[in-house]
Amino acid sequence: MILGGFLASTGFVSLLPLFFLFILGETINSYIWYFVGYFAGSKPLDRWARSKPRSEKVINTVQRYFEKYSGRAILIAKFTYSLTVATLIMAGSLKYDIRKFSFYNFIGSVGWVCMTLFTGYFFGQSYRLLLKNFSYFFVFLGGAIILIYILKWIFRSAFIKSLLMGERVHYFSEKIKNGVDKFLSNGNDTKDN
Repeated sequence: MILGGFLASTGFVSLLPLFFLFILGETINSYIWYFVGYFAGSKPLDRWARSKPRSEKVINTVQRYFEKYSGRAILIAKFTYSLTVATLIMAGSLKYDIRKFSFYNFIGSVGWVCMTLFTGYFFGQSYRLLLKNFSYFFVFLGGAIILIYILKWIFRSAFIKSLLMGERVHYFSEKIKNGVDKFLSNGNDTKDN
């Protein structure tokens, strides 16, 4: 998609048909992963979770988050690296409503295509305006690709941290609540005696 945006900015291909083609491809790709989960269940996720010790914790956290905020999880996962496939398979294995999935999948696909395609387009415009040397083509294209991976890594890190932070906040709020309940119940017991 980045290369497509770059080529569209140089006039090699038309931007609008390319934009719609990429949205179609991204949407179909997500449906494929959804149906993998729908028909295979959670087996693909289990195999992935067993490959790394941290993966199982991430899968369990994503599953709890998905069950609570399913639409938001699909949207956010479209912008993360390596959690996209896991979330889409999970949506299928949990038999998430196909109409809701279609809506969030389409919105997420449009957002992802806009981000990647127009990043490539921006780098292509910069190349056209500032530089005319062919060797800089690879520098700008490489910069665009690196930028997308950095953005995906940032989104993924922020998503995982927010999931884990939510668990920690819930854990500590339960401890505080239990402590307050214990304190108040002990205060009532001493007054009764």
